[in-house]
Amino acid sequence: MTPTPARASAAAAHALLRRTRCFAAANRIRTASRAFSSAPAGASEPQGPEKVGGVRAGDDELDVAIVGGGMVGLAVACALSNMPLTKHLRVAVIDSNPALKSTNYLKKDGIPDSRVSTVTPATISFFRDIGAWEHILQQRHAFFGKMQVWDYTGLGYTRYNSRDVCKEYLGCVVENKVLCNSLLLRLQEQKEDIKKMVYPTRLASLAFPSKSRNVGVAGLKPPSTEAEELRRSNLVKLDLSDGHTLYSKLVVGADGSKSNVRQIAGIKTTGWSYPQSAIICTVEHTAANDCAWQRFLPSGPIALLPIGDNFSNIVWTMSPEEASRHKSMSPEDFVMSVNRALDFGYGPHPNSSSLDHYVERLFSDFGGTAASTKECFEVPPRATGLISERMAFPLSLMHSHDYVSKRLALVGDAAHTVHPLAGQGVNLGFGDAAALAEVISEGVSVGADIGDLSLLNRYENDRKAANVAMAAVLDGFQKMYSVDFGPLNVLRAAAFHGAQYISPLKKNIISYAMGDRKSPLFS
Repeated sequence: MTPTPARASAAAAHALLRRTRCFAAANRIRTASRAFSSAPAGASEPQGPEKVGGVRAGDDELDVAIVGGGMVGLAVACALSNMPLTKHLRVAVIDSNPALKSTNYLKKDGIPDSRVSTVTPATISFFRDIGAWEHILQQRHAFFGKMQVWDYTGLGYTRYNSRDVCKEYLGCVVENKVLCNSLLLRLQEQKEDIKKMVYPTRLASLAFPSKSRNVGVAGLKPPSTEAEELRRSNLVKLDLSDGHTLYSKLVVGADGSKSNVRQIAGIKTTGWSYPQSAIICTVEHTAANDCAWQRFLPSGPIALLPIGDNFSNIVWTMSPEEASRHKSMSPEDFVMSVNRALDFGYGPHPNSSSLDHYVERLFSDFGGTAASTKECFEVPPRATGLISERMAFPLSLMHSHDYVSKRLALVGDAAHTVHPLAGQGVNLGFGDAAALAEVISEGVSVGADIGDLSLLNRYENDRKAANVAMAAVLDGFQKMYSVDFGPLNVLRAAAFHGAQYISPLKKNIISYAMGDRKSPLFS
């Protein structure tokens, strides 16, 4: 499918925003994380399985069933297990991935996996609050405090530095399997037997409660049976492929962009496919890389991300035909192509001009001069070898019209997918996890039904505006850098120069990307 023109993109984003019914600004991860460490004064904690009609709920009855045991699904489970008011809830994770059975530290001296995520300081704060970050520190990870972005035309570049906003780092690159493993290790600390929490199987069918469901004729069955049927008639029924049947007050759909849960619930989506694929792999250098690099090429951006030691991760966006050709190249030819794309290939290196320094001085009175405005353009470190397989996947934008319905909440890629050019997708998902856990905790604190739609709407209102805004920004970048046209090239160059030499703008962009601000512009 060809990409929607920019005006259609803006219209779609506007239409989505109108559906949010969001009266508050987007919720940030750090705001949500305050609930993970303390309970409101006077609030009581649940004490074991709930009784309905004098009958204790069975082992097959849950408070929260999380379908999908990826990074975001496990983050929801971990957050709920860590919060004072929700740690006693009966939570299950349903996923057939055999990796969920492993809860040992992954070796740092192995070859890094190609699938990585760049987590923001806001996400790191969330992981610290739920107790999972200390496990990541015991495994491979790579903090970075510098970033350089530039255009193939050589007309401009921007450098960012964590010192610009008085931070220690801009982000941290972590393998996806390390993120999952760290969350599992934290769950193992929180739960006596994590095996009872994780169902290593697939969801076969899902049935939401119906107002017209027949729960039996009073007086013809024992009171305990009637009470059990009455209770279960108001729960979601989950049939699993291994023959188990579960009942839950709330189902969390964390099963990815092709979410089976979302489809069963009949929730519609808006989106489109990009005429692009992304190749990911791991390369080696002669020395350690401590900077994140991204260059916009005619076919899409290429990113070089540090992953620890002398390794870096490549995320290269290109047409599907080019992706197929690059996957079939010899390792030597592929490494040559990577180095060309990150150096002189497609165009010259950018340079500073006297006008740039004048602009820098002009705006230095507004918030001071950012440290990175005086940094010159640098050539990224050369790759010396390909040390992993190359994987390619198609790119698309998708956004669910609704994040919630009665007894259902969608999180992560099940609710939204964005272009990977800024590495924000998983951070949006972790924001969802934090916000949903906080809303559930609020519901428990007042004795509310955690599957009630009026409660779940608070989660949707918190997250939808932030996610739509980020999707619109990334889609706009994708479209702006997909056209090689003289006047547009000049406009892009002006954007690079503005971001490099206008310190207040630079600081706002950094804070937005780190999860500290609601808007990349002045706010």
